[in-house]
Amino acid sequence: MTTVHRLEKIPYEKNSVITVGSFDGVHLAHQEVLGEVVRRAQNRKGRAVVLTFEPHPKEVLSGKPAQLLTTPEEKERLCERLGVDLFFVVPFTYEFSRQSSRDFFINYLVHRIGVSEVVEGYDHHFGRDREGSVEELLRLGKEFEFSMVAMKPVHVEEEVVSSSRIRQYLLAGAIDKAERMLGRPYSIEGTVVRGDGRGKSLGFPTANIRTSTDRKLIPANGIYVVEVVVDDQRYAGILSIGVRPTFSDNGQQTVEVFILEFDADLYDRNITIRILKRLRDELKFDSVEALIRQMHQDREETLRFLAQHHRNLIVSRQV
Repeated sequence: MTTVHRLEKIPYEKNSVITVGSFDGVHLAHQEVLGEVVRRAQNRKGRAVVLTFEPHPKEVLSGKPAQLLTTPEEKERLCERLGVDLFFVVPFTYEFSRQSSRDFFINYLVHRIGVSEVVEGYDHHFGRDREGSVEELLRLGKEFEFSMVAMKPVHVEEEVVSSSRIRQYLLAGAIDKAERMLGRPYSIEGTVVRGDGRGKSLGFPTANIRTSTDRKLIPANGIYVVEVVVDDQRYAGILSIGVRPTFSDNGQQTVEVFILEFDADLYDRNITIRILKRLRDELKFDSVEALIRQMHQDREETLRFLAQHHRNLIVSRQV
Protein backbone atom coordinates (compact mmCIF):
# COMPACT_ATOMS: atom_id res chain seq x y z
CA MET A 1 0.00 0.00 0.00
CA THR A 2 1.17 3.52 -0.82
CA THR A 3 0.40 6.33 1.62
CA VAL A 4 0.20 9.88 0.25
CA HIS A 5 -0.46 13.23 1.95
CA ARG A 6 -0.43 15.52 -1.09
CA LEU A 7 -2.81 15.36 -4.04
CA GLU A 8 -0.12 16.24 -6.58
CA LYS A 9 1.81 13.10 -5.60
CA ILE A 10 -0.97 10.81 -6.85
CA PRO A 11 -0.74 9.66 -10.48
CA TYR A 12 -4.02 9.89 -12.37
CA GLU A 13 -5.68 6.51 -12.86
CA LYS A 14 -9.19 6.46 -14.29
CA ASN A 15 -9.57 2.83 -13.30
CA SER A 16 -9.70 3.64 -9.56
CA VAL A 17 -12.32 2.44 -7.09
CA ILE A 18 -12.56 5.00 -4.30
CA THR A 19 -14.16 5.44 -0.91
CA VAL A 20 -14.12 8.67 1.10
CA GLY A 21 -14.55 8.97 4.85
CA SER A 22 -13.02 9.29 8.30
CA PHE A 23 -13.12 5.52 8.97
CA ASP A 24 -12.36 5.99 12.66
CA GLY A 25 -12.24 2.53 14.21
CA VAL A 26 -12.23 0.65 10.88
CA HIS A 27 -15.14 -1.27 12.40
CA LEU A 28 -17.31 -3.96 10.80
CA ALA A 29 -19.30 -1.52 8.66
CA HIS A 30 -16.10 0.16 7.47
CA GLN A 31 -14.65 -3.26 6.70
CA GLU A 32 -17.64 -4.03 4.48
CA VAL A 33 -17.08 -0.82 2.52
CA LEU A 34 -13.32 -1.33 2.23
CA GLY A 35 -13.75 -4.97 1.27
CA GLU A 36 -16.11 -3.96 -1.53
CA VAL A 37 -13.64 -1.35 -2.76
CA VAL A 38 -10.84 -3.93 -2.89
CA ARG A 39 -13.01 -6.57 -4.57
CA ARG A 40 -14.22 -4.20 -7.26
CA ALA A 41 -10.73 -2.87 -7.90
CA GLN A 42 -9.36 -6.38 -8.28
CA ASN A 43 -12.20 -7.38 -10.62
CA ARG A 44 -11.45 -4.49 -12.97
CA LYS A 45 -7.67 -4.75 -12.42
CA GLY A 46 -7.75 -1.24 -11.05
CA ARG A 47 -6.63 0.64 -7.95
CA ALA A 48 -8.33 0.47 -4.52
CA VAL A 49 -8.21 3.96 -3.01
CA VAL A 50 -9.12 5.24 0.46
CA LEU A 51 -9.40 9.01 0.86
CA THR A 52 -9.47 9.96 4.52
CA PHE A 53 -8.81 13.02 6.67
CA GLU A 54 -6.43 14.15 9.40
CA PRO A 55 -7.28 15.53 11.84
CA HIS A 56 -10.77 14.12 12.26
CA PRO A 57 -13.29 16.58 10.71
CA LYS A 58 -15.38 16.74 13.90
CA GLU A 59 -12.33 17.94 15.80
CA VAL A 60 -11.78 20.85 13.41
CA LEU A 61 -15.43 21.82 13.09
CA SER A 62 -16.28 21.56 16.80
CA GLY A 63 -13.03 22.95 18.15
CA LYS A 64 -12.93 20.10 20.67
CA PRO A 65 -10.33 17.30 20.92
CA ALA A 66 -11.34 14.11 19.21
CA GLN A 67 -11.75 10.78 20.98
CA LEU A 68 -10.21 8.51 18.38
CA LEU A 69 -10.90 4.80 18.21
CA THR A 70 -7.88 4.45 15.94
CA THR A 71 -4.87 6.71 15.69
CA PRO A 72 -3.83 7.69 12.15
CA GLU A 73 -1.13 5.00 12.27
CA GLU A 74 -3.55 2.30 13.41
CA LYS A 75 -6.06 3.24 10.72
CA GLU A 76 -3.39 3.11 8.05
CA ARG A 77 -2.22 -0.36 9.12
CA LEU A 78 -5.76 -1.73 9.23
CA CYS A 79 -6.52 -0.45 5.73
CA GLU A 80 -3.32 -2.00 4.43
CA ARG A 81 -4.28 -5.37 5.90
CA LEU A 82 -7.61 -5.17 4.08
CA GLY A 83 -5.84 -4.86 0.73
CA VAL A 84 -6.07 -1.13 -0.04
CA ASP A 85 -3.62 0.03 -2.70
CA LEU A 86 -3.57 3.81 -2.12
CA PHE A 87 -4.18 5.51 1.23
CA PHE A 88 -4.61 9.26 0.71
CA VAL A 89 -4.64 11.41 3.84
CA VAL A 90 -6.11 14.86 3.17
CA PRO A 91 -5.12 17.60 5.65
CA PHE A 92 -8.48 18.72 6.99
CA THR A 93 -8.85 22.41 7.73
CA TYR A 94 -11.81 24.72 8.19
CA GLU A 95 -11.08 26.30 4.80
CA PHE A 96 -11.09 22.86 3.18
CA SER A 97 -14.47 22.12 4.78
CA ARG A 98 -16.11 25.12 3.12
CA GLN A 99 -15.89 23.81 -0.43
CA SER A 100 -19.05 22.32 -1.88
CA SER A 101 -19.50 18.60 -2.21
CA ARG A 102 -19.54 18.98 -5.99
CA ASP A 103 -16.29 20.95 -6.07
CA PHE A 104 -14.59 18.43 -3.80
CA PHE A 105 -15.48 15.42 -5.94
CA ILE A 106 -14.64 17.14 -9.21
CA ASN A 107 -11.35 18.64 -8.03
CA TYR A 108 -10.09 15.62 -6.13
CA LEU A 109 -11.62 12.48 -7.65
CA VAL A 110 -12.72 13.24 -11.17
CA HIS A 111 -9.89 15.46 -12.41
CA ARG A 112 -6.91 14.51 -10.24
CA ILE A 113 -7.08 10.96 -8.83
CA GLY A 114 -9.33 9.39 -11.44
CA VAL A 115 -12.42 7.37 -10.63
CA SER A 116 -14.45 4.56 -12.16
CA GLU A 117 -16.46 3.56 -9.09
CA VAL A 118 -17.26 5.07 -5.68
CA VAL A 119 -18.27 2.91 -2.73
CA GLU A 120 -19.78 4.48 0.41
CA GLY A 121 -21.90 3.62 3.41
CA TYR A 122 -25.65 4.07 3.20
CA ASP A 123 -25.58 7.29 5.27
CA HIS A 124 -22.52 8.91 3.71
CA HIS A 125 -22.42 12.73 3.65
CA PHE A 126 -19.63 15.00 2.50
CA GLY A 127 -18.74 18.57 1.57
CA ARG A 128 -19.76 21.89 3.09
CA ASP A 129 -22.25 21.42 5.96
CA ARG A 130 -22.49 17.74 4.93
CA GLU A 131 -24.65 18.83 2.01
CA GLY A 132 -23.48 15.97 -0.19
CA SER A 133 -25.25 12.62 -0.02
CA VAL A 134 -25.50 9.28 -1.78
CA GLU A 135 -28.09 10.84 -4.08
CA GLU A 136 -25.64 13.62 -4.98
CA LEU A 137 -22.99 11.04 -5.77
CA LEU A 138 -25.39 9.21 -8.07
CA ARG A 139 -25.99 12.46 -9.97
CA LEU A 140 -22.26 13.15 -10.20
CA GLY A 141 -21.67 9.62 -11.39
CA LYS A 142 -24.06 10.05 -14.30
CA GLU A 143 -22.44 13.35 -15.21
CA PHE A 144 -18.82 12.19 -15.01
CA GLU A 145 -19.24 8.52 -15.90
CA PHE A 146 -18.46 6.68 -12.71
CA SER A 147 -20.70 4.22 -10.87
CA MET A 148 -21.85 4.58 -7.29
CA VAL A 149 -22.38 1.76 -4.78
CA ALA A 150 -24.14 2.43 -1.46
CA MET A 151 -23.55 -0.31 1.12
CA LYS A 152 -26.29 -1.42 3.48
CA PRO A 153 -25.96 -0.83 7.23
CA VAL A 154 -24.26 -3.54 9.27
CA HIS A 155 -26.02 -4.72 12.41
CA VAL A 156 -24.73 -6.41 15.54
CA GLU A 157 -27.47 -7.70 17.82
CA GLU A 158 -30.03 -5.50 16.02
CA GLU A 159 -27.93 -2.33 16.49
CA VAL A 160 -26.42 -0.44 13.57
CA VAL A 161 -22.63 -0.49 13.81
CA SER A 162 -21.15 3.02 14.08
CA SER A 163 -18.08 4.74 15.51
CA SER A 164 -20.22 6.85 17.85
CA ARG A 165 -21.92 3.76 19.29
CA ILE A 166 -18.55 2.07 19.86
CA ARG A 167 -17.27 5.16 21.67
CA GLN A 168 -20.31 5.10 23.94
CA TYR A 169 -19.73 1.46 24.80
CA LEU A 170 -16.04 1.96 25.58
CA LEU A 171 -16.72 4.96 27.78
CA ALA A 172 -19.29 2.87 29.65
CA GLY A 173 -16.85 -0.03 30.05
CA ALA A 174 -18.90 -2.32 27.78
CA ILE A 175 -15.79 -3.82 26.20
CA ASP A 176 -17.53 -6.92 24.86
CA LYS A 177 -20.11 -4.90 22.92
CA ALA A 178 -17.45 -2.60 21.49
CA GLU A 179 -15.37 -5.60 20.42
CA ARG A 180 -18.29 -7.17 18.57
CA MET A 181 -18.83 -3.99 16.56
CA LEU A 182 -15.12 -3.50 15.89
CA GLY A 183 -14.64 -7.10 14.85
CA ARG A 184 -11.52 -7.27 17.06
CA PRO A 185 -10.44 -6.31 20.60
CA TYR A 186 -10.06 -2.60 21.27
CA SER A 187 -6.37 -1.72 21.50
CA ILE A 188 -4.18 0.96 23.01
CA GLU A 189 -0.63 1.59 21.83
CA GLY A 190 1.97 3.55 23.72
CA THR A 191 5.41 3.92 25.22
CA VAL A 192 6.36 2.56 28.63
CA VAL A 193 7.37 5.42 30.94
CA ARG A 194 8.55 5.55 34.53
CA GLY A 195 5.93 5.67 37.26
CA ASP A 196 6.28 5.89 41.03
CA GLY A 197 7.20 2.20 41.42
CA ARG A 198 4.27 1.51 43.72
CA GLY A 199 3.11 -1.56 41.81
CA LYS A 200 6.48 -3.25 42.27
CA SER A 201 6.38 -2.64 46.02
CA LEU A 202 3.01 -4.41 46.11
CA GLY A 203 4.31 -7.43 44.23
CA PHE A 204 2.56 -6.45 40.97
CA PRO A 205 5.05 -4.38 38.95
CA THR A 206 3.23 -2.39 36.30
CA ALA A 207 4.28 -0.68 33.09
CA ASN A 208 2.92 2.86 32.89
CA ILE A 209 1.76 3.71 29.37
CA ARG A 210 1.93 7.04 27.58
CA THR A 211 -0.24 6.88 24.48
CA SER A 212 1.08 8.23 21.21
CA THR A 213 -1.66 10.89 21.19
CA ASP A 214 -3.95 12.34 23.84
CA ARG A 215 -6.73 12.11 21.25
CA LYS A 216 -6.92 8.33 21.68
CA LEU A 217 -10.06 7.23 23.50
CA ILE A 218 -9.31 5.55 26.84
CA PRO A 219 -12.11 3.25 28.07
CA ALA A 220 -13.90 3.66 31.39
CA ASN A 221 -11.85 3.42 34.56
CA GLY A 222 -11.55 -0.14 35.75
CA ILE A 223 -9.56 -3.36 35.72
CA TYR A 224 -9.31 -5.39 32.51
CA VAL A 225 -7.90 -8.66 31.20
CA VAL A 226 -5.61 -7.83 28.29
CA GLU A 227 -3.22 -9.21 25.73
CA VAL A 228 0.09 -7.32 25.68
CA VAL A 229 2.19 -7.36 22.51
CA VAL A 230 5.93 -6.83 23.00
CA ASP A 231 8.18 -7.30 19.97
CA ASP A 232 5.55 -9.47 18.27
CA GLN A 233 5.25 -11.73 21.33
CA ARG A 234 1.83 -11.88 23.00
CA TYR A 235 1.57 -11.93 26.79
CA ALA A 236 -1.24 -12.11 29.31
CA GLY A 237 -1.77 -9.01 31.39
CA ILE A 238 -4.03 -7.05 33.72
CA LEU A 239 -4.74 -3.45 32.79
CA SER A 240 -5.64 -0.74 35.29
CA ILE A 241 -7.23 2.47 34.08
CA GLY A 242 -8.03 5.04 36.71
CA VAL A 243 -6.93 7.49 39.35
CA ARG A 244 -5.54 5.02 41.95
CA PRO A 245 -7.97 6.20 44.67
CA THR A 246 -6.39 4.10 47.41
CA PHE A 247 -3.20 6.15 47.19
CA SER A 248 -4.04 9.44 45.49
CA ASP A 249 -6.71 12.10 45.35
CA ASN A 250 -5.35 14.22 42.50
CA GLY A 251 -7.79 12.76 39.96
CA GLN A 252 -5.09 12.19 37.34
CA GLN A 253 -5.90 9.22 35.13
CA THR A 254 -3.20 6.61 34.58
CA VAL A 255 -2.98 3.63 32.25
CA GLU A 256 -0.78 0.86 33.61
CA VAL A 257 -0.47 -2.83 32.87
CA PHE A 258 0.82 -5.76 34.89
CA ILE A 259 2.25 -8.44 32.59
CA LEU A 260 1.98 -11.85 34.22
CA GLU A 261 5.32 -13.46 35.12
CA PHE A 262 7.28 -10.86 33.15
CA ASP A 263 10.18 -8.89 34.59
CA ALA A 264 12.21 -7.62 31.63
CA ASP A 265 12.97 -3.90 31.27
CA LEU A 266 10.32 -2.20 29.15
CA TYR A 267 11.18 1.47 29.70
CA ASP A 268 10.96 3.54 26.51
CA ARG A 269 9.68 0.55 24.53
CA ASN A 270 6.47 0.60 22.53
CA ILE A 271 3.81 -1.95 23.38
CA THR A 272 0.27 -2.72 22.28
CA ILE A 273 -2.51 -3.59 24.71
CA ARG A 274 -5.58 -5.44 23.43
CA ILE A 275 -8.46 -5.35 25.88
CA LEU A 276 -10.24 -8.70 26.23
CA LYS A 277 -12.55 -8.46 29.25
CA ARG A 278 -13.57 -6.02 31.96
CA LEU A 279 -13.02 -7.55 35.39
CA ARG A 280 -14.38 -4.88 37.70
CA ASP A 281 -14.69 -1.20 38.56
CA GLU A 282 -11.80 0.70 40.06
CA LEU A 283 -12.21 0.58 43.85
CA LYS A 284 -10.85 2.46 46.84
CA PHE A 285 -9.58 0.07 49.51
CA ASP A 286 -9.34 0.69 53.24
CA SER A 287 -5.85 -0.80 53.42
CA VAL A 288 -2.93 -1.86 51.26
CA GLU A 289 -3.49 -5.44 52.40
CA ALA A 290 -7.06 -5.38 51.10
CA LEU A 291 -5.82 -4.06 47.76
CA ILE A 292 -3.20 -6.81 47.48
CA ARG A 293 -5.82 -9.49 48.23
CA GLN A 294 -8.02 -8.09 45.45
CA MET A 295 -5.09 -7.99 43.03
CA HIS A 296 -4.44 -11.68 43.66
CA GLN A 297 -8.11 -12.37 42.98
CA ASP A 298 -7.87 -10.37 39.75
CA ARG A 299 -4.89 -12.46 38.71
CA GLU A 300 -6.72 -15.72 39.36
CA GLU A 301 -9.80 -14.56 37.45
CA THR A 302 -7.57 -13.45 34.58
CA LEU A 303 -5.94 -16.89 34.39
CA ARG A 304 -9.34 -18.60 34.44
CA PHE A 305 -10.61 -16.40 31.62
CA LEU A 306 -7.48 -16.96 29.52
CA ALA A 307 -7.60 -20.70 30.07
CA GLN A 308 -11.09 -20.73 28.58
CA HIS A 309 -10.64 -18.23 25.76
CA HIS A 310 -6.99 -17.40 25.02
CA ARG A 311 -4.80 -20.41 25.76
CA ASN A 312 -1.96 -19.36 23.45
CA LEU A 313 -0.81 -16.26 25.34
CA ILE A 314 2.59 -16.36 27.02
CA VAL A 315 2.39 -16.11 30.80
CA SER A 316 5.90 -17.06 31.88
CA ARG A 317 8.42 -16.25 29.15
CA GLN A 318 10.82 -13.30 29.36
CA VAL A 319 12.09 -11.20 26.45
